[in-house]
Amino acid sequence: MSEEPVSTCEGFGRFEGKVHILPLRIYYEDTDLSGVVYHANYLRFMERGRSEYFRCTGITRLAMLDDAEPTAWTLRKAGLEYFRPARVDDLIEVHTTCTDLTGVRMVADQKIYAAGQLLVHGTVEACIITLRGRVRRIPPEMRAKLAPYVIETGV
Repeated sequence: MSEEPVSTCEGFGRFEGKVHILPLRIYYEDTDLSGVVYHANYLRFMERGRSEYFRCTGITRLAMLDDAEPTAWTLRKAGLEYFRPARVDDLIEVHTTCTDLTGVRMVADQKIYAAGQLLVHGTVEACIITLRGRVRRIPPEMRAKLAPYVIETGV
């Protein structure tokens, strides 16, 4: 059994073990005419969760635009399953874990909860690309910061 990573979180949220938890409030602007969160906004909440996950692992630059070859993280694949809607004024939590980390991609498993109830479950596959769309390897220093937080799923 591996030891739990020690995080000195520079971002929002917190780690509980290898799970990053980002609390967010639902505002009127997040909802549609029926008063529930518009379905596409869950992707925005998950993006915030991943961004803060990276920051709390010590990765503060997600776009390396000043490098000799500018690169940035992008999504290769995303899948969502909806269970319950969030409503205006709800306090939600975005739980983010890394379930796979290879030389060129990261898989994040994300769950959004309100009052302990699962609202949405999503999985995204992210990679680093050049501004011309070519895939690049995850830099070793970035992999070293992410590796302690990978949750082995056994799949």
